[in-house]
Amino acid sequence: MARIVVILFVAVAALYLGFCFLLFVTQRSLIYLPQPSALGSPATTFRLPGAEVEVLVSVRPRDGAKALLYFGGNAEDVSLSLPLFAEDFPEHAIYLLHYRGFGGSGGTPSEEAIQRDAIALFDAAYAEHPEILVVGRSVGSGVAVRLASQRPVSRLVLVTPLYSLEELATRAYPYIPVRWLLRDKFESWRYAPLVAAPTVLVVAENDEIVPRAGAERLHASFGKGVARLRIIPGARHNTISESPRYLEALKGTPQ
Repeated sequence: MARIVVILFVAVAALYLGFCFLLFVTQRSLIYLPQPSALGSPATTFRLPGAEVEVLVSVRPRDGAKALLYFGGNAEDVSLSLPLFAEDFPEHAIYLLHYRGFGGSGGTPSEEAIQRDAIALFDAAYAEHPEILVVGRSVGSGVAVRLASQRPVSRLVLVTPLYSLEELATRAYPYIPVRWLLRDKFESWRYAPLVAAPTVLVVAENDEIVPRAGAERLHASFGKGVARLRIIPGARHNTISESPRYLEALKGTPQ
């Protein structure tokens, strides 16, 4: 009987370790879901300078002081947002980063690679536009917070923001040692205290993917008076941009 128990224990342990290993080696395919670019032409696309692979950016060029940089979600074709941003921010040059592997960009996505590209994009835009509004949505909020902690962003908007990707992964896999296995953690809480730019967190009231409580804890991580929290009534994670209050929050319109 004892021998059977030992065999069963070893078998269960082997299955558990095998599942952990499978998650470890496939984790980025679970995090990033690359999408092709639906919109694009030579006039609205440029290659990010300095990257070792081709990284594409959807753009609406415009002379002047203001620019908007946008970092999208983990399964988003950011080119689809170009007409909306161009219409609603007529005084801004628009830059929307296609993460590696997304929208014709080469390479494969990872947190560190995306962050390097975000910094390169900011530096290229800042050379022409001294007032830069940075917008990050979902996973892109983690990119945006870290960027704003390292560069002189004029204003920061975080849409359905993560406290950290590690927190979400732990909720999805409560019996897995996520802390030790996860490569890309997007720890927004770590960078929030370093952000000086005026910030607004735009939160879906009924977000079924990124818990509202996490956004509230992220809000508390910012320095005093730096960040405001705006709850979009009735909105869900993927429908928040359909609310008129979403655009108001992006533009900084008082609630």
